[in-house]
Amino acid sequence: MEHWTRGPTIGRGSTATVSLATTALSGELFAVKSTELSCSSFLQKEQCFLSKLSCPNIVKFLGCNVSTENNRPMYNLLMEYVPGGTLFDTIRRHGGRLEEPAIQLYTHQIVQGLEYLHVNGLVHCDIKSQNILVDEECAKIADLGCAKSVQRVAGDEDSATASTIISGTPVFMAPEVARGEEQGFEADIWALGCTIIEMATGDGPWPELNDPVSALYRIGFSPDLPEIPTRLSNKGKDFLNKCLRRDPRERWTAKQLLEHPFLEESLGSKTEQVKEFNFTMRSPISVLDQGIWDSHEAFENPKEQSVVESVCLNSPLERIKRLIGGTCSAFSNAPNWEFEENWSTVRSNGIEESQNSGTSNNVISVDEPVAATSPNVALTYHEELDSSLCDEDDGCNF
Repeated sequence: MEHWTRGPTIGRGSTATVSLATTALSGELFAVKSTELSCSSFLQKEQCFLSKLSCPNIVKFLGCNVSTENNRPMYNLLMEYVPGGTLFDTIRRHGGRLEEPAIQLYTHQIVQGLEYLHVNGLVHCDIKSQNILVDEECAKIADLGCAKSVQRVAGDEDSATASTIISGTPVFMAPEVARGEEQGFEADIWALGCTIIEMATGDGPWPELNDPVSALYRIGFSPDLPEIPTRLSNKGKDFLNKCLRRDPRERWTAKQLLEHPFLEESLGSKTEQVKEFNFTMRSPISVLDQGIWDSHEAFENPKEQSVVESVCLNSPLERIKRLIGGTCSAFSNAPNWEFEENWSTVRSNGIEESQNSGTSNNVISVDEPVAATSPNVALTYHEELDSSLCDEDDGCNF
């Protein structure tokens, strides 16, 4: 990739930070995950996964490199910048819940992304609204830091084996994951159901549970299921029922879900509805249509601010404003694109040679078993996973 300039930090995790960046010539925005080179093996593992994927419903890998900043070598993972933020942000911006046409469209796109991952032998392991990025009309699965590769059983396309290391967000874990038994494709389908509940209600699947260990016990060892939102249509309720089966063998696959009537309906009109639905919340996608880099943090040095101000002063919007007597609005009355929650969280696992190709809250990590049957359980509460809990056994060969 051509020379680029780092902008403000927009996300911060336990092992890396996420920054906005722009190319020197075109001004194109993209996102950069960075960490010190000496502890970048887990970020390089995420790069290994992303560099082998090409799907419109998975965040796009743009490249990777090593830079020296403040006399420290930094490993950088370059990805597309999705300006709409996370699905979690979208839910908040629209009154705490989404209408069914938007739920159908986003669910359809998430399932398309999951089906692609599963066909390629990958389990995401942490599907939730904070790990889905959205723009005006498309949802993209992001944050493959907890992902793992699985091996299919010969002659059985629906069977797969994965490492015994468990990771993810407790309240989104499937029963078999909460018990520490396995974390296969079926676990992603359960988490998808939980994410639909988020979209429909604005709450998690177990809103009454605040303690992650208590949540794991109830999910793993009780007969309870998350409550299906009453406001969903019968097709929506049936779709959720196919996702939220306690027995993983009874859950539908991503391929089957794509043929469910809830998603099988013509989505053309729904796409237009969602585009209109998102229009008023549209975020900028390049330096040409924004007061660039409305930041969550102050600029770290005057040089950064001068770069931004010069771009602002020469944008088409600001040239027009000057003609009518206006002034640059990047730091005054520009639309406010920032929200309290960061749009991206950072988690990663292992090492592989780099290559180019075509969401922060409380953290809990558990090294000891949370149940007698769960010898290797690693948890994330809400956003982040300690990278030390991602195992090299989750390799990126697929």
